[in-house]
Amino acid sequence: MKNTLSDLNNHLFEQLERLNDEDLTEEQLDRELRRSDGMTKVAEQIIRNGELAYKTMVHMAEYGYADSKGSVPEMLEVKN
Repeated sequence: MKNTLSDLNNHLFEQLERLNDEDLTEEQLDRELRRSDGMTKVAEQIIRNGELAYKTMVHMAEYGYADSKGSVPEMLEVKN
């Protein structure tokens, strides 16, 4: 998997920094605001997918359906 939830967090903070750039022209700021809106919509869906994967994992563990490897969904793994 190329992107992680940590990567998403970094992208969102990078976008926040771009929005905070006081040297942006009005046109550039408008473009960044549109970009932010799109990023926010996609980020919300990614977060919802992560929440669903986590809730599924918790539910399966609670009712004894965890797989024999005890692994978590790849999207929830933290890689260093």
